Parts: sequence; structure tokens; C-alpha cells
Amino acid sequence: MTMTSQRPQRVKTRRAAQPVAVPADRVGIKTLLFKIVLLAILDAFAVIAIFMAVAKDSPLIAGALALVTLLVNVVYLKRGWLPAKYLVPGTIFLLLFQVFVIIYTGYIAFTNYGSGHNSDKDDAIMSLQQTNLNRVPDSSGYPVRVVEGADGLQLLVEIDGQPALGDSDDPLTPITADEASSLSILQFGQLLERQQELAELAVPVSDDPAEGMLRTQDGATAYPYTSSLKYDKAQDTMTDTTTGVVYRDIGTGAYTAEDGSELMPGWAVNVGMDNFTKALTDSSMRGSLIQVTTWTFAFAFISVASTFFLGLFLAIVFNDMRMKGRKIYRVLSILPYAFPAFLGGLVWAGMLNQDFGFINQTLFGGAAIPWLTDPWLAKLSVLWVNLWLGFPYMFLVCTGALQSIPNELSEAATIDGARPFQIFRLIKLPLLLVSVAPLLISSFAFNFNNFNIIYMLTNGGPRIQDSDLGVGSTDILISMVYKVAFEGANRDYGLASAFSIIIFVIVAIIAVISFKQTKALEDLN
Repeated sequence: MTMTSQRPQRVKTRRAAQPVAVPADRVGIKTLLFKIVLLAILDAFAVIAIFMAVAKDSPLIAGALALVTLLVNVVYLKRGWLPAKYLVPGTIFLLLFQVFVIIYTGYIAFTNYGSGHNSDKDDAIMSLQQTNLNRVPDSSGYPVRVVEGADGLQLLVEIDGQPALGDSDDPLTPITADEASSLSILQFGQLLERQQELAELAVPVSDDPAEGMLRTQDGATAYPYTSSLKYDKAQDTMTDTTTGVVYRDIGTGAYTAEDGSELMPGWAVNVGMDNFTKALTDSSMRGSLIQVTTWTFAFAFISVASTFFLGLFLAIVFNDMRMKGRKIYRVLSILPYAFPAFLGGLVWAGMLNQDFGFINQTLFGGAAIPWLTDPWLAKLSVLWVNLWLGFPYMFLVCTGALQSIPNELSEAATIDGARPFQIFRLIKLPLLLVSVAPLLISSFAFNFNNFNIIYMLTNGGPRIQDSDLGVGSTDILISMVYKVAFEGANRDYGLASAFSIIIFVIVAIIAVISFKQTKALEDLN
């Protein structure tokens, strides 16, 4: 028997193509061009902002803008650095909308910025000279024509045969005859329709305010006006040429005479701790501040406690499996949470109206109950409406917290002979507070600054008669700050910022203490 040896046949296999590793930071040409275009637009805006900051004599802001712009360009043009590409935008927005706001508020708190002190010194000097104009006696008029400019009315003046054009912001500038002929001249009927604008139009003769301005009443002839206040740059004084009274800069942000009278507007200056001293020690404010602060704490504590216990009660009731229709009740219970707070305040303000509100007319048979005009009833109304708006949030939170507690704990306690209330008080409530306590702290901070419900429902009223701050019985600290800053004849942004810093410190202290107690509760459990 012959055996033939066979050679093993080689099977040719095609090697699978291995994927080529592409660097993660390699981008296509279109993506690169798109990125360069976006950076170019950003850089253009940044350059404009830097020049504006330099023009406003703000080198610190200009330097910060330049540094941030350089950082953004380096991060997005550099290969790699993927985490930085995501972190830089968020960090910039955080610095811009939170850190900067806090720092700027702190800066304003140390100034007299407010009504009459809302610009710098140069603007105040120009404004004083422009608002105290008197016609030059026996002065001759200049033939003028009123022109429709890009930013409003302009005057086209003929001075010694030379046409010149100017408006309230730009002084008279010589132009050519061809340029003058191409302007849009207003006719008599158009001037009558814009008589108010024409009466307010005052065109500076030159860059020097002391040379006066031209004003016209009929749109045909303009007369020179000069300021009754003469500014002496060397002495830094302002002299009233009609009375001879000299006003000096004494460091209070306004030119002040020897008798204490001031020229307004002034300018913003640093006043140190004056705003804080005024807020805490001024007898005209101390009473209102104490009353508002007391009510703010009471409002925040009662709001948190009432919404929490009502929400917890409903969560316990609707968490019982034996209750029929509990899904429907849950949906109905969270409806107020979907209602905007400011709109809810307006609706309830109408329902609680003393004369035609639904509450008085329907539920109380037409009784004229002053829900919003009596100090104590107004406070009760605010607490009730805030309870209606706030309990759904606590209901949802407590429902989730209760459902996360294992049923074995309740079953074991029941076997040991514990009653339902004991199970709740000794087992469920401590475990519930561990998870809910941080939310209660945040709810307190929210209600401490709950501006919407106060402003929309009562606007802080009824007003306290002897209050110099214009606050009312239901005003809390944040609504008082709003009134100091934005309502009334004298708007004091510096004082309002000082109040804001005080509120921030109070809330921060309460939050720190509360979180320490929460940590102790966690350790105990």
C-alpha cells in the first residue's frame, strides 16, 4: 500500500484593513474657516469695546477685555485643550453675569450714585452750562434752516456766508455749498408738527461750552445763548454771573456754595461707608428698616413652614394606596405650581379687591373686607397667596422623598408595636428632613427675596405713613431696595446697593448655619 504525502495548502487570507487613527483635534477646512470667522467677529466687537473703555478712562476694564479676548483666541486656535474649549464660555458667562454683578453692586454701595449724581464730573459741568442758557442781550440773529438728520433735527446756519451744520450733540461744523444743497430741509408745515423738538434744539457754537449755543423758535432765525454759569478750570469753580455766587468742588460730588446750596446735576464720588452708616443708624430710616426686616424674616419662615407642612400632609394623604383617584388629585394639586408667580399675584389682587373682588362679592356676600389695604389683612393675604403658589413644590418634593423611604422600616416598626404617628415622627420625618432640609434652606432664601408676590399683589402697601423710604406694611427687604433705587423723586442707587449687600450677608449667614445643622442631622441619622 503506497501512501502519498500531501502538502498542506496555504489559504491566502486578506488582512482586514486597520482603521487609521485620526487626531481628535484635526478639523476640516470648512470648520476651520467657520471658527476663524466667528473669532474675527468676536475680536472686532472686543476691539470696539476696548476703545470705548479707553475713551471712558477705564484702563482696568480695557485690560480685562484684552486679556479675555486673547485667552479665547489662544484656546480656540490651539490644537487640543478640548476641556478648555468647553470651560471658557461658561467661565466667561459666570464672570460676566454673576461675579461682575456682585462686584459692581459692591462698588456702587460705596458711592453716591443716584438721582443728580449719575455721571462723571465733565458731563456734569457740560450739563450745568447747557441747562442754564440765557439769550445774549441785543444779539443779532443768524439765518437758519432746519434739517432732518440721522439722529434728529439739525441746524444749517449761515455765518459770514459760510454754511455750517450742527445738532444738540455735535457743534457747528463748516460744510461746502454742495453739501448744504443736498440736505433735506424741513418745510413750515413739518416744523409745526415738530415744534417741541425744535424748541429743545440747542446747537453748540464750538467744542467750548463757554462760547454758547444757537437756538431758534421759528426755524428761520437763530439767536446766541450763553450760560449764566461760568466755569473756571484753573480754580475748579462755577460762578453764577447773575448773582455772583461762587460754587466749589468740596468733594461731595456737586459744586457747593458757602451756604450749602448745590448745583445739580452733580457726579458720582466715593463716599466710603456713608451708605451703610445711613442705612443702619439714620433715625429716619432705622424704624422702617427694623419693621421691614422683622416682617421679612416672619414672611420667609411662615411661608416655608406653611408650604412644607401642607405639601407634606398632601404627600402623605395621596401616597396612601387605598385612596381612590389619587392621580387626579395629584394633578390638581400641582396646577398652582404651573401658574407664573407674577400672574398669580395679579389675579389674586383682583380677586381680593375690596369693592368688586370675587372673594368679597361671592364668598362673603358683598362685604367690603379690606384684604389689601389693612396692614394685618394685607400680610395675611400675602401669606395665603404665597401658600397657594408654593405648596405644590413642597408636595412634589415630599412625595418623592416619602417614596424613597423603604417600606421595610415601617413594617418592622409596626411589628414592634409602633403606631402610625410614631412611625412617622420617629422614622419617616427624620429621614425625610435629611433629603428635604437643603431644599427648605433654598426655599427660605427664595422667599426672603420673593419680590414678585409682594410687588404684584400689594406693591408693598398699605404704606407706612411716617416712613421716609416710602415702604409699606408688606414690603420685604428686596422690595424696599427696589423702591429706594427706582421709585420716588430721589433714586439712590448707592443706598440701594448697600441694602443689597446687607441682605446678601444676612442670607449667607442663615444659609451657613442651616447647612451646618443639616450636616449634623445627616451625621445623627
